[in-house]
Amino acid sequence: MCLNNPFVDINGYQCFGCDPNNLQGLKMEFAEENDEIVSHWTPKQYFCGYNDMLHGGIQATLCDEIASWTVYVKCNCAGVTSKLTMKYKSPVIITKGDLTLRSRIKENKRNKVAIISVSLYDGAGDLCAEAEAVFWMFSHEESVSHYGYPENHEAFYK
Repeated sequence: MCLNNPFVDINGYQCFGCDPNNLQGLKMEFAEENDEIVSHWTPKQYFCGYNDMLHGGIQATLCDEIASWTVYVKCNCAGVTSKLTMKYKSPVIITKGDLTLRSRIKENKRNKVAIISVSLYDGAGDLCAEAEAVFWMFSHEESVSHYGYPENHEAFYK
């Protein structure tokens, strides 16, 4: 199921990862598939390091962003990254086509800390990177009052 971005109407919103109106941003979109959050993303040449290889920092940003959306949708709150560990397995060649990222909760510690597992696949379906993100989570009330999180969780569903 495709997810709606409920943050787009917030004044000053310019997320590099998911704002569809940020001209320099990644413009990621997300879907929910069972226990996973999924994103299909088309890499642009200007996000490369060497020739047709996607820059490692962009890969890390993609993984961090989908992990954040996993917290939003699966934990019903906002959170911040406290640690991101990347394992780069092979170069991401952008001429192979759209990337697929898959993210899921590995562990939820008393609704305070979430450990998120992310896999990044190239256009040929080969696993190119894995990430583990640790998120400090805010209460639902604090997420709504301080971080622009929607009061109604249904705002994520179209």
